[in-house]
Amino acid sequence: MATAGDSRTGSESAEEPGWRDRIRARPGGRLTLRVVVGVLGGAMIIGGLILVPFPGPGWLIVFAGLAVLATEFTWASRLLDFAKRRVRAATDWLQRQNWFVRVVAGLLTLACAAVIVWLALKLTTGFDLLAQARDLLG
Repeated sequence: MATAGDSRTGSESAEEPGWRDRIRARPGGRLTLRVVVGVLGGAMIIGGLILVPFPGPGWLIVFAGLAVLATEFTWASRLLDFAKRRVRAATDWLQRQNWFVRVVAGLLTLACAAVIVWLALKLTTGFDLLAQARDLLG
């Protein structure tokens, strides 16, 4: 993975600058590149966070946005490394647990996602899934 200090790919020779180095060499290029990467990475993170409660790749988009930011910003690279370590530790812990703990963890995750979807629908569209279910059943 490219980091904030490295803009070369493995296929380029040591003498040939990478495309980011060529952009940085122009007047105002370094600032422009940082702004573009910051806006793109920030938009990806915000979009991913919006998508987290819904089915789909919400967290994947958040981590991808963080990886985009990490190409220009050292703090984002450190945050991405920290997040990867935390996710790996939680995954390793869950894998060591018996099936009951895994099922409970899955059900809690599903319940949290259901509450977030219910709240999102109720607060944004006024559609109450629980009231509709009560009306259908009774």
